[in-house]
Amino acid sequence: MADTEKTTADPIMAPTTSSFEQTEQFRKRSHGQSSEMVLFKEDDTRLDATRARLTALLERHENLKERLSRDSDKIIFERLQREFEAAKISHAEEICLDEDQWNDGLIATIREKVHIESEKKALQSQTSMLSDQQQSRTAYRIKNKVIYCLDSARIGILYETSFAGEPFESYHCVLESKSFLEKMTVSEHTVPFFLPIKEAETNFLSSNAIKFIDCVGDMLQAYVDRREQVHLVKELYGNQIAELFHSLPYNMIEFVIEDYYCKVTASVRYSELVCTLPSRARVLSWPIHTSKKISSRGENGGTHASPSPSRLTYAEEALTIMSLPEAYAEIVLNLKRPVRQVSPNVLRD
Repeated sequence: MADTEKTTADPIMAPTTSSFEQTEQFRKRSHGQSSEMVLFKEDDTRLDATRARLTALLERHENLKERLSRDSDKIIFERLQREFEAAKISHAEEICLDEDQWNDGLIATIREKVHIESEKKALQSQTSMLSDQQQSRTAYRIKNKVIYCLDSARIGILYETSFAGEPFESYHCVLESKSFLEKMTVSEHTVPFFLPIKEAETNFLSSNAIKFIDCVGDMLQAYVDRREQVHLVKELYGNQIAELFHSLPYNMIEFVIEDYYCKVTASVRYSELVCTLPSRARVLSWPIHTSKKISSRGENGGTHASPSPSRLTYAEEALTIMSLPEAYAEIVLNLKRPVRQVSPNVLRD
């Protein structure tokens, strides 16, 4: 009876063991597929988060642009523009300075002049005396900056900007002080609000007026340069660019290129607002054809591995040593070679 029970028990246990192994193998395969799906979802989540962040940045950009167009900002700009144009006409001469002449002693001389002139006008007003001869004024030019003597003991700085040898917009900054011995402050300006002129004033103006004036001028010129580089890329290659994002001062720029064989994402950062070339660049490439095969099953019933992006070091180097339009052309012209090295079959599909 025991033998009969043993022979009947063996056939029952055998299929149970085989079924367990099959279940375990299926569970492992399912776990592997689930892990891949988790990775895909994490990638999608990161991309969605980045896209949402940049979308929010663009919305903020539009809101801030609307703020710039307010009547008060326009009134200040138009008034200062008229005042600086009148100052240009009233100044008898314009002296071009070299680097050695551009120093604190010159600023002290200009400050003394505007205060003496202001005191004379005040005295004439009190005694009802009219000056027979208007005080002659001198403007001083150093590179892209022109220094004017303004009424009411003020100093005006006109910042001229350019790109590729062509003149662009000008900006204004007015400095004043209650007396020759007191420190100067910025009373008015037309510098874009997203450039930290207040920080520059705090750090430099009271101790080194030359450094403050130069810092603001460098920030404005670099801002215009970065902005026009982006505009030129959009003008020349807009039909090739899938997406392009940038911050207000154009010190953070990201763009996406989608070709028939790969997708390229580029991100550049400028460490300082006076820089015209990025300090950091990150360029990644995804083979598009390979990514389309992710869901197809392999010979063993599994799925193809997710294509990992490859860094395009030649593109990152180009972005940090060339202007943005030149670097873009370099990236596109040499894109096939690194893609072929990473995924040899991509360009044959």
